[in-house]
Amino acid sequence: MAAQRITTRNARFQQWQAQLTNRNKRQRAGEFLVQGVRPVSQAVEHGWPVRALLFDESRPPTRWASGLLRDVKAEKIAMAPELLAELGEKDEGVPELVAVAEMPPDELTRIPVGPGFLGVLFDRPTSPGNIGSIVRSADSFGAHGLVVTGHAADVYDPKSVRASTGSLFALPVVRVPGQREVEAWLAAAAPEVTVVGTDERGSVDITEADLTGPVLLAVGNETTGLSAAWRERCDVLVRIPMTGSASSLNAASAASVVLYEAARQRGFKHGASERGGSEHGASEHGTSEQDT
Repeated sequence: MAAQRITTRNARFQQWQAQLTNRNKRQRAGEFLVQGVRPVSQAVEHGWPVRALLFDESRPPTRWASGLLRDVKAEKIAMAPELLAELGEKDEGVPELVAVAEMPPDELTRIPVGPGFLGVLFDRPTSPGNIGSIVRSADSFGAHGLVVTGHAADVYDPKSVRASTGSLFALPVVRVPGQREVEAWLAAAAPEVTVVGTDERGSVDITEADLTGPVLLAVGNETTGLSAAWRERCDVLVRIPMTGSASSLNAASAASVVLYEAARQRGFKHGASERGGSEHGASEHGTSEQDT
């Protein structure tokens, strides 16, 4: 079927443009934009439903783009370069291709729980970039999923999607209203899970905590840390030993340190392969003019 063309700022273009900045528009449409070679490739590789592929009508596609346009079952939209540049948010030029991906359901059952479970909970994050960074670290160190709780920045904000560098499509990420939903999930699926909270005033150094069993790592809001309810719920509060003048780390950095320690204690045995993903990230693609 021939590709459709969009050369004016019509209703469809305006809908996608609004999704870049308006989470309510994204949520109502049940879709979000994916920019960059690696994120788009990871979305396709991990089987995410792609509703549309938007490509530059003014130039022949590279081998990478040609393969996607040929193989991915999605609507193909040939777009005027100046319009595609707006959707790609690229300062240095027009992206070759932007994907419109479907949001998965926010169901905690998407996160697999077993004897070697390692999960991350991010309590009321305010920065979409931090969400994406924690997704990337959780994927890198073999976690099985991320739960984002409370009134929080949006997982599907373009800043979060870009910061995850494609890991958003390899790792189940679920948004829930609050602690009650998480408690019900743990009670039903993993009552033996130890909830380990990160706190600069924690009672145990992270290297002394046992992270080898099923663990849910709880990371707090960037400004206020974990809520009082989550502090009370945690089985142990751990601290990261620091020798400099800083009193604490950025939330994403702290999560990365704790995830690394959990992976170290486990011998780096738990990885993406156990989640059914690729151990080595995206497969190699043809040369593209688009940056990762």
